[in-house]
Amino acid sequence: QVQLVESGGDLVQSGGSLRLSCLASGSISSIVTMGWHRQAPGKQRELVAGISRGGSTNYATSVKGRFTISRDDTKNTLYLQMDSLKPEDTAIYYCNAVLMTTMKNYWGQGTQVTVSS
Repeated sequence: QVQLVESGGDLVQSGGSLRLSCLASGSISSIVTMGWHRQAPGKQRELVAGISRGGSTNYATSVKGRFTISRDDTKNTLYLQMDSLKPEDTAIYYCNAVLMTTMKNYWGQGTQVTVSS
């Protein structure tokens, strides 16, 4: 079992920056990959960025060059640095973790990011 708690969502103007955090607890040593997903009103949840156990990262085309995913293993925390924010980045952002043993997905409760034009 893994518990995930996101924070950092806020209202920001277009062109601004935010950093989201996701604090993980539980069977952290069994996590094989973590990521950030987002869901805008009326749209499906989509992957924004992911990071593997070994540190490899991947990004959605729409955020490449603007967002950076990272983690601090000493703090059991996953981050998403979001720069040059656009109104289309407005969504609820969810932290996700996959366990190596079961390949089961765990989700946080989400944090709202709103970008005004």
